[in-house]
Amino acid sequence: MSRKVTLFTGQWADLPFTKICETAKNFGYEGLELCCWGDHIELDKASKSKAYCDDKRAVLEANGLGCWAISNHLSGQLVCDNIDDRHYAFAPASVKGDPKAAKKWAIEMQKKAAKAAKNLGVKVVNGFTGSPIWHLIYSFPPCTTNQIANGYKEFAKTWKPILDIYAENGIKFALEVHPTEIAFDIASAQRALEALDGHPAFGFNFDPSHLGYQGVDYVKFIRTFKDRIFHVHMKDAWWGHGDGTVGVFGGHTDFADPRRFWDFRSLGHGDINFEEIIVALNDIKYTGPLSVEWEDSRMDRCHGAQEACDFVKSVDFAPSSIAFDAQFDR
Repeated sequence: MSRKVTLFTGQWADLPFTKICETAKNFGYEGLELCCWGDHIELDKASKSKAYCDDKRAVLEANGLGCWAISNHLSGQLVCDNIDDRHYAFAPASVKGDPKAAKKWAIEMQKKAAKAAKNLGVKVVNGFTGSPIWHLIYSFPPCTTNQIANGYKEFAKTWKPILDIYAENGIKFALEVHPTEIAFDIASAQRALEALDGHPAFGFNFDPSHLGYQGVDYVKFIRTFKDRIFHVHMKDAWWGHGDGTVGVFGGHTDFADPRRFWDFRSLGHGDINFEEIIVALNDIKYTGPLSVEWEDSRMDRCHGAQEACDFVKSVDFAPSSIAFDAQFDR
C-alpha cells in the first residue's frame, strides 16, 4: 500500500481553510498537514472543543482529504530560544517585549497542541523546540565547561512536562530537526533524546532538506532513529551551486540570491536522493504520510505544489512482500 501524500499548509496560511482544502484536492493531494496559524487550526478552540475539530474534519472529508498530523512550529520556537525582537512576530501582542511572558505563552501552546490533536483524531504534532545554545554553534570564544551540557539540561527541564501532557493524551511530538533547534543533525538529535531520557512521546519529523546541505547523511538519520521517525516531510534542497562568495552559513543573504551555496528547491529540482529515502523508509516500515513542505523562492507555488504531488507519487513504492529469489527453490 502506498503512503498518503499530504500538503503541509504552513506556506499557505494566507488562504482560508476552505480554500486550501479545495486547492489541495485539485492538486491531487490525499490529505493536509494543518498548520496551527492562520485559520487552519486555532489551538485555543481546537484544544477545548471537539465540535470545532469535527467541523474541520467535515470540510476535509467533503474534499476527499484526510489529516494525520498538525504542525505547531512557530510558537515552539519560543519555548527554548533566547527571545529577541524577531520572536514576537510569532506571539500575541499581549506578550510583546516580555520574554518571560512569551515563553510561558509558548509552553501553553505546546500543551494545547496535544489536546487539539486528540480532539482532531490525529496522533502526531510536528514542531520546533527552539534552543538555548544555538548561539554557541561555532565554539569561539570557546565554550566554558558544561555550557553545552547545561543547555541540554535546560531543554529537558522545559520539555519533559510538556511531553508528559503529550503522553497523557496519546500523542507524539515530532521535532523537525533543523538549524536553530536543539537538534539539527544526527549527533545533536541523539543528545536531545538522551537529555530527555528517551521520553516515549518525543521523536522526529524527518526532513532531508535541512540535513543534506550541512553534509549530514539524511538516509543514515532514518536508520539511526528508525523507532523515532513519527512523520516525514518531502522537501528538496540543492547545494554547491553558488558563485563561491557565500558559504553554508548563508552570508546574510536572502533565499534565491544566486550567490548562495544552498537553497530550498521544489521537489525533484534539487540534490536530495529520494529513492534512497523511500528504500530506507520501507526498511524501517514507516507507513505514515509523505507530506510535501513546498518551498522554492524561484517557482510559482501552485505550479510547484501540483508538480510536487505528482513527484512524490512517482517516487514512492511499496516494499516487496516476497524474497525475489524465493522462486529459485526446487
